[in-house]
Amino acid sequence: MPQFSYKARKRSGELVTGVLEVGDRAAALSQIQKMGLFPITVDGGGAASGKAKGSKKAVALPPILQEWANRQRRPKLTELANFTTQLANLLKAGMPLTKALQSLSHIESKGIPKEVTVQLKQDVVEGKGLSEAMKRQPVIFSDMYINMVKAGEQSGALEQVLRKLADHYERFSEVQSKFTQAMVYPAFVALTGVLIIVIFVTKMLPTFMGIFEGMKIELPLSTQILMKVSNFFQSPLNLLIMALSTIMFVSVFMRFRSMPNGRRALDGWKMGIPVVGRVVKLNLFAQFARTLATLLRNGVNVLNALTITEEVVPNVVLKESIAKTRDAVTDGKTLAEPLAKSGVFPQLMIDLIKIGEETGDVPGALENVADTYENQMNVALRLMTNLIEPLLIITMALGVGFLLLGVLSAMFKLTSNIAR
Repeated sequence: MPQFSYKARKRSGELVTGVLEVGDRAAALSQIQKMGLFPITVDGGGAASGKAKGSKKAVALPPILQEWANRQRRPKLTELANFTTQLANLLKAGMPLTKALQSLSHIESKGIPKEVTVQLKQDVVEGKGLSEAMKRQPVIFSDMYINMVKAGEQSGALEQVLRKLADHYERFSEVQSKFTQAMVYPAFVALTGVLIIVIFVTKMLPTFMGIFEGMKIELPLSTQILMKVSNFFQSPLNLLIMALSTIMFVSVFMRFRSMPNGRRALDGWKMGIPVVGRVVKLNLFAQFARTLATLLRNGVNVLNALTITEEVVPNVVLKESIAKTRDAVTDGKTLAEPLAKSGVFPQLMIDLIKIGEETGDVPGALENVADTYENQMNVALRLMTNLIEPLLIITMALGVGFLLLGVLSAMFKLTSNIAR
């Protein structure tokens, strides 16, 4: 009977090694899980091992997963958090990992295709770790997710790590939701105002203009401007030129944004916008601190944590600062010192991290930083909304008021001429 050597961890985190004589790799994995252990590696088995090696070679370019990567969207944060919570609940109930994944494949998990869970279960049955199986599906699981799951496997605390991951994604989803909610009403006001102006200029205004043009009177300046605007929008050639100009502008902008210098300029500009820029910066600082704290708290070493955080943060200016910090930490410096030299991160963050280094609790200091900036961001969001809404209303009122002024002033002029 084939022999399989294995490495696994107890729930306490203690590493266990041993050898089993069973029929195949799946039976070996099942036996390890019955012993209450979390398998890390399962090797051996003669022919079965050769089969496993053959399948390992196929991992380089799996056509099915490559097809998924091309067509599947990345799940939303709430969807990923829900999937992670469900898996953690099943493990907490004492269900082995393979059975937990089997159960998840029968549960409707929005954003996580059933095929993904089935493939995860199959890979784990073949002796791969969960983190190794997730590496084959980069569209669904990010580097941060995979590294934290790996840390959970190595420490024997997979269920606890999954819960922390779910909390992490729920927090970020909440932040995104606040941004969206803050912009819904201003966007609605702006869209409504633009539609009113467009309908008035293209449909109603030409009727009034036809009446005014039939009268041989000198029209007010505001009315003359409206007539020119109305005539401009009535011309198909002008509309075609506007459409082509818009397409060209969008193409040039997208090209500029795809260039490294262009992306950096735009990201720097977003951070410098009055009022809005403060919200952007606070969100970025909170995201940086929360991500780095979560990784360090779960056993990921500082260099890998900085590399993953650099990939997670969406702003190029911050990415460059994080990269320089990682290089400095490699040289043996503390985390706070290179962050201070970057000139991007605020002094409060640096001071709190420095205190964390002195007390030996950098993750706790970073969590404190994240909480601080998330609270400040909520206040800044309310302030931004309170400023944008009246500004939009005033702008729309001025636009509509100018339209009414142009029409009414011409009507008054026409009425006064008739009275004479």
